Amino acid sequence: QVQLVESGGGSVQVGGSLRLSCTASGHTYRSYAMGWFRQVSGKEREGVAAIDSDGTANYADSVKGRFTISKDNAKNILFLQMNSLKPEDTVMYYCAAGPAETAFIDAKLTYYYGMDYWGNGTLVTISS
Repeated sequence: QVQLVESGGGSVQVGGSLRLSCTASGHTYRSYAMGWFRQVSGKEREGVAAIDSDGTANYADSVKGRFTISKDNAKNILFLQMNSLKPEDTVMYYCAAGPAETAFIDAKLTYYYGMDYWGNGTLVTISS
């Protein structure tokens, strides 16, 4: 079992920045695919950014060039640096993890499976 706890959400103005953190505990190993997802109420959860066990990162087109995913393997923390925030980025953000051998997230973040562990989310609100 892996427990994930997100933090760092809040309210910022358009063009501002936030850094989300996801702290993992339990059976934490480096060989996990991890990612950030977001969900507007009533809509499907969508992929934002993902990083595999080798450190390869991929991004949704909507955030490419603005968001950066990274991880600190020593501290078991996943980050999402969000810059140039837009009103449409206002949404709940979730951290997820899945064993590298069974999880899959496509390079465009449009399709995924095997992400077995999810945090409870952190809310990001962008005001104009």
